[in-house]
Amino acid sequence: MDHFKGRTVAVVGGGSGIGKAVATAAAREGAAVVLSSRNEARLQAAAAGIPGARVIPVDMTARDSVAAWADALPALDDLVISASSAAHGRFAELPEDKLRAMFDAKFFGPYLTARAALPKLRDGGSITFFSGVLSRRPGMNCSGLGAVNSAVEGLARGLALELGPRLRVNCLSPGMVRSDAYAAMPPERREAMYRDTGASLPVGRVGEVAEAAAAALFLMANSYTTGVVLDVDGGHMIRQYATR
Repeated sequence: MDHFKGRTVAVVGGGSGIGKAVATAAAREGAAVVLSSRNEARLQAAAAGIPGARVIPVDMTARDSVAAWADALPALDDLVISASSAAHGRFAELPEDKLRAMFDAKFFGPYLTARAALPKLRDGGSITFFSGVLSRRPGMNCSGLGAVNSAVEGLARGLALELGPRLRVNCLSPGMVRSDAYAAMPPERREAMYRDTGASLPVGRVGEVAEAAAAALFLMANSYTTGVVLDVDGGHMIRQYATR
């Protein structure tokens, strides 16, 4: 993709998982990459494998941190915000503080981070948010997570209208992907989850971070795509919840 040569891409959440894969792929295509998250040690480890990567830490839930991050940014062409948070629980039982913390991390954090970065984004640039399949295909005990994903998607559509034609704004909605997001789970339980979910999908498996990253690069590079929620989910939206 010659599109990325000479461009600067900032990835919030770039220290691990899909975000790291996005940053790696963009750098491979010729972009200068800025990695951000609140875990500086993880960022430095990721940057060591990406030639020329720059690290600028940020805590999206802290206004002062977001302001300092924006001041430190170089001029940008593309902003990707893949960092997220998840809180699961029944509607009647999920603690309100966990729900609010999730909205702070996955909606208000990206909202304020994107707004802070606006002066640094060049004309013709893009913003890519991340949501998830539960926004439109809900699951049991996930009403809060589905709601925050829907909010992110609504934000992307609204900003595509408001910020165009100077900037394009899209949202990537990944299904289950093998990533660091599940690293805390016991290995046997994690593999069983991947196996069972994959068996219910038309493609017969869960995704890989490189596949989600390729979709993010498409959203950044395609100049006629804005206001889109792109599902990269192995067919989750048409899946059968019963195992085939």
